[in-house]
Formats: sequence, C-alpha cells, structure tokens
Amino acid sequence: MIQFCDVRKRFGDHVVLDGFTLDIPDGQTTVIIGASGAGKSVALKHIVGLLSPDFGHVIVDGRDVDEMDRVELMDMRSRIGYVFQSAALFDSLTVEENILMGLNRRGLDRATIEERVSWSLDMVELGVSADSMPSELSGGMQKRVGIARAIAVHPEYILYDEPTTGLDPVTAGVMNDLIAHIREEMGTASVVVTHDMRTAFAVADRIAMLHQGRVLQVGTVEEFRKTTDPIVRAFIEGRASGLDLSNIMTQQWQVPS
Repeated sequence: MIQFCDVRKRFGDHVVLDGFTLDIPDGQTTVIIGASGAGKSVALKHIVGLLSPDFGHVIVDGRDVDEMDRVELMDMRSRIGYVFQSAALFDSLTVEENILMGLNRRGLDRATIEERVSWSLDMVELGVSADSMPSELSGGMQKRVGIARAIAVHPEYILYDEPTTGLDPVTAGVMNDLIAHIREEMGTASVVVTHDMRTAFAVADRIAMLHQGRVLQVGTVEEFRKTTDPIVRAFIEGRASGLDLSNIMTQQWQVPS
C-alpha cells in the first residue's frame, strides 16, 4: 500500500500540497483528478522520492520514503513502474533498447530479458515495432512504449502521469483500455493522475479529487457520477464557474525534474 499522510509541499511562496492525505490500496487503480497545476504530478514524484515533503509522510509498503537510504530507495524504485507524460524515450535508441534500459541492471539472464521485452511489447500491441526508432512512431505509440518499459520489470505499482494528454479521443480510448487490461492481467496497484474525466471513469476503481492542495472527495466511479459537491460537479462537467482557478491559472512555479 502507498499512503500520503498530511503531505505539504511548496515551491517558494506557492503552496502545492497542503495536507494531502490518501491511501492507495493494493490491486486497485486509484485515479487522482484535478485541474492542471493542482499538484497531481508533484504527488507522484513524492512516491519515488524525486521530491521530499516539507511536512508529512509518504509511506510505501510500511516504509517512509523520506527516511530511506540510497540502497533502500533504489530497491523501492525497482518495484515501481513510472509512465511519464511525455513517454521520455531515448531518441537514439530503438524501441527494444529503450525497454532494455529498465531490465539490464536486474541480474536477469539473457533469455528472461528477451522474454520480458517480447511480452511487454505484445501487451501494448507493438510487437512488430521492436526495431523502430521513437521518431518513427506516433505520439500514442510512443506512450505505449513507455508503458511497455514500465511493465517489463513486473512492478508492484505502476504510476501513470497524464497518460492521455495530447492524444486524440480514439487513441485516448485505446490507452484507457490498455491501462484497464494491464491491471486485469497483472493485478498491479496503479495510480493514474489526469484531468480527463473520460480516462478517470474508464480506468478507476477509486477516484480522488485534488483541490487546493488536499483531497476534496474520494470514492467510486458511481459516487463521483452522482456527486452533489459543487466543486467536483463543476470539474466533471468542465465548468469554470464553481472552481477557484485563479491561483492555478496565474502560477509561475517550476517543479524540479
């Protein structure tokens, strides 16, 4: 289980997380929704120790991430697959070589590595693209390679950062189906951050809305569809009225990579 416990984080004068508390159960897909700039990706970076909370704790399998030494942190990261918003592929490497990057340091024999690469590409329906360069692929295909790289290590958790951003509706639907299929096949706990309600409703077991640095509401898809909270309702329906976006829309802060 992953737990956020009263996590607070600011960059300069800008408060991003302000008492963020949420449990990520094993074996389920938890979707964190919220406006662009609300802090969803910041929350993900805390899970893998790329950011440290100013206050509070992020717990992974009973261990405080911020208290892990370098060896413990590397071990924890090896159990997490991270799917970046931009796919983050190495342009000078083939699709297969990009996936090998996450496998070569694990002490696996060559046959196992080749099997993992083949299996992960088949899972995302890109088995014929192993020798392709990223520049030869569409944006949606590049994101699927990013997913293949994440699942090839057989992670206990998968983190998806805005997996459908920049995709057309049809390709986004394919991505949503893929996320759901991976969870069914692998039983892996997943965290998906998105501002796309179609994605949230398609893949979630639970949804949490991040607003003004903390969880405003958490519940099932059906509970969110029926919500009467005016802020959540406005977000779901894509209405600016009812949402205080002034802080988000004028922000100039940068999140360290």
